[in-house]
Amino acid sequence: MIDAFLGFAALLLLIFLRVPIAFAMMLVGLVGFGLVIGWRPSFISAAQATIHTTQDYSLLVIPLFLLMGNLISRSGLSGRLYDATYAWLGHRPGGLARATIVSCAGFSAVCGSSLATTATMAKIAVPQMKRLGYSPELSAGAIAAGGTLGILIPPSVIMVLYGVLTQTDIAALFIAGVIPGVMGIMMYNLAVTFVVRRAPQAGPAGPVVSWREKWSALLGVWEIVLLFALVIGGIYFGLFTPNEAAGVGAFGALLSTVFRRTIGFGQLVDVFYETAVMSATLIVVLIGAFVFSNFLNMTGMPRQIGEFVAGNGYPVWLVMALIILAYLVLGMILDSISMILLTIPVFFPLVQFYGLDPIWFGIIIVVVTEISLITPPVGMNIFVLASVVPEMQIRTIYRGVIPFIAADFLRLALLLAFPALSLFLPNMMN
Repeated sequence: MIDAFLGFAALLLLIFLRVPIAFAMMLVGLVGFGLVIGWRPSFISAAQATIHTTQDYSLLVIPLFLLMGNLISRSGLSGRLYDATYAWLGHRPGGLARATIVSCAGFSAVCGSSLATTATMAKIAVPQMKRLGYSPELSAGAIAAGGTLGILIPPSVIMVLYGVLTQTDIAALFIAGVIPGVMGIMMYNLAVTFVVRRAPQAGPAGPVVSWREKWSALLGVWEIVLLFALVIGGIYFGLFTPNEAAGVGAFGALLSTVFRRTIGFGQLVDVFYETAVMSATLIVVLIGAFVFSNFLNMTGMPRQIGEFVAGNGYPVWLVMALIILAYLVLGMILDSISMILLTIPVFFPLVQFYGLDPIWFGIIIVVVTEISLITPPVGMNIFVLASVVPEMQIRTIYRGVIPFIAADFLRLALLLAFPALSLFLPNMMN
């Protein structure tokens, strides 16, 4: 346990010194293993982790979904998606905020990244909200909270990483995220309703749009509807594996850009290059996580924690509460991917000890990670929004996200109390 705690301390120190998380985990795992067991076994273990990770067929889903997201985001779909949701929701009080949340959910369905969703939608939504006189707090809260849906609504890179680390069915994880994702959209809209009822001037209603214009706007985003139906529907009905679904989605996104002629050859090369860089980065981070995880397993820390919990007879609700608290605290200093990679090797043995469903636990962890993205004092989405919209002050964003954080905790409580909300659709796949 002492070796493991020293390893974690060294890892956090390296992170604070701005050493990239992948190399920090590799260095600590390699040196820790070498000092305790020996340098030759340490290098052999690291080499095996590298080979195993790079040859893992299930990881093919990452570059394919990233390619799909990059193609769609470059095709101008985000703007058309925002126009479509505004046409249907803009006439209601807080309509622009509602449209932003639904647009974030739609963009997440082809992007899979919370930070990218927040940055993209901020550029589109903030000018429109300013024009209609929306309060900065409501504008900031809707964008920052809506962006968190990127790691829950499938496809999700976080879910892929969780599935690889825990050997959990990635297809089932994707399907399990559908109902919690819809719950997130609904509860964020309830948060908007709460804000505009208390202060109607915070989110004035926009002009009413004719039915013809509504359907016309909806036809402008038919690609995202079709792609989501193909990818998620194909996985749910067993037509595709996650890798095959990702391939279908990426090919469909490419056809969309060709059909609309929104990307030139030079831009297409940039998309492939950007996808390759992002994919390689994630793979290297995952290799670092496996090297560090091997060190933790060698110290016996996960096993000793399980024995300690078993010996003291702690109830499962207390263990889950402590795990959730740990994620909320870590969310103040780490990004979502780092949190998942660092903590799953420690916490997942507890899940197995208590016989909890790994799919349900994965959804809980992703929802808690969502909350940490907008929780003060440090929330990654908050700082992304502040960097994209420099005139929006941090304290304004903090005030704006409070109702949405409350909505998130309500959703988390429901998912904890009723596991069927996460497991109903995956169980129907069997």
